[in-house]
Amino acid sequence: MKTFNVPEFYRSPIISKIKQYRKLQDPRKKDNSPTLLDFGPVQYLIARHFGFCYGVENAIEISFKALEENPGKRIFLLSQMIHNPDVNDDLSNRGVQFLQDTHGKQLIPFDSLSADDVVIIPAFGAPLDVIDILESKGIKTASYNTTCPFVERVWKKSEAIGKDDYTIIIHGKHNHEETRSTFSRSDKHSRAIIVRDLTEAKLLAEYMRGRKPESQFALDFKDKYSPGFELGKDMRRVGVINQTTMLATETQEIADFFKSVMIELYGSEAIAEHFADTRDTLCYATNENQDATYGLLETDADLAIVVGGYNSSNTSHLVELCERKFRTFFISSEKEISDAQTIHHFDYPNKKHLCTRDFLPAKNPVRIILTSGASCPDSVIEGVIHKINSFYTNIKPLEETLAVLH
Repeated sequence: MKTFNVPEFYRSPIISKIKQYRKLQDPRKKDNSPTLLDFGPVQYLIARHFGFCYGVENAIEISFKALEENPGKRIFLLSQMIHNPDVNDDLSNRGVQFLQDTHGKQLIPFDSLSADDVVIIPAFGAPLDVIDILESKGIKTASYNTTCPFVERVWKKSEAIGKDDYTIIIHGKHNHEETRSTFSRSDKHSRAIIVRDLTEAKLLAEYMRGRKPESQFALDFKDKYSPGFELGKDMRRVGVINQTTMLATETQEIADFFKSVMIELYGSEAIAEHFADTRDTLCYATNENQDATYGLLETDADLAIVVGGYNSSNTSHLVELCERKFRTFFISSEKEISDAQTIHHFDYPNKKHLCTRDFLPAKNPVRIILTSGASCPDSVIEGVIHKINSFYTNIKPLEETLAVLH
C-alpha cells in the first residue's frame, strides 16, 4: 500500500516500533490480540490496529501540499478535513480557514470566494451542490481533493444500484459530512433514505408494511430522504450501503433485516427483484480497527482509554465496543488527564463532557486498554502513555520495555 509524506510531528517512535513489530510478526493480519507494553507498575494493552488510516494520511499529505504550493494565497478547507482537533488546529494555525463547520453551517460565505482562492475538499468528500457552487466561482476543486478512496467506492456502489432502479438505504448519521456527500450522489441516481440504526430501520419497515400512516413518515424521517419520495413506489426495490465508519455488525444486521422484510412482502423467489445484495462498504481501516477492538474484549484489563476527536464517528464506535466489557474513557489527548486521580472525558451518546476522579485503580500492576480512531496521530497515543507513566515510580526504562519487540 502507498506510503504518504506525513509530517514527523504526527509520528511516534514508540508506536512506529509497535506497528512495525506486529507487521513482521503477523503480515497477513490474522492475529487481533493486543500488544503488551509492560512498564512495571502500569501495563498497556495496545490494539492490533489503530490510528491514521490510508484516507487520513492521504488527506494530510494533500493539505500540506496545498500550503507549500500556494504561498500568499488564501487557502480554505470546506469543513474539518478529518475529525481530529489537533490536526484541524494545526492547519488553522498555518493559515487555513474553514468555510463550514462539521454540520454544514456556513462560517465564511461562498460569495466571498474568487478563482484565485484555494479550497481543499475534506476526506469525507463534499455534496454535489457545494462542488457546483465552488466550480462556478472558478475554483478547481479537483486540485486539492482529499476525499478518501473508500468513500468514493461507496459512491460508485450507490451509483451502480441506483442505475438499476433500487432505492438506496444509507446506514449512517444524517448530519455527518460523509453521509451528506453520499446522499447527494445517491439521490442523483435514484431515491435515497438514511437510517441511523436498527431501530430506525425497523421503523421504516413499519411504513413499508403499511402499518403506520404515511402522514407520519415526513416527521419520523425529516431531512433523511429524497425530495418527492413515495413510500408505496420507492420502497419496492432497495439496496443498503453505509457511511464507512459505522459498526460493521450493525450494517450487516440492517441489510439482513431489510432482506427479510422484502422476503416477507414479496416472497423468497422474487428477492433479487426487490433487494440488491450489496457487499459491506465499510473501509478497510474501520473493519481492522473494529476487529482489533473485539480482540481487546478477549483480554482482561482494569480500564480502557480510547483516544480521538469527539465528533469522530469511527472512534465513537470503538468506545461503544470497549464499553461492553471495560470501564472506558473517551479522551481527545493526554491534556484531558489532569493528574493521577482526574480524567476529563466525553460521554458520546449524551454529547457531554464528564470529569471522573480516581480513574486509576490502586493496584500493581494497572492494566490499561489503549486504542484510537483512524484520525488520531500516533504522537497523541504516545503522549497518553508518557502522561500516565509520569504518575508512577519505578517505571521501567522505555528501552527495556521495547526490547521485547524484536
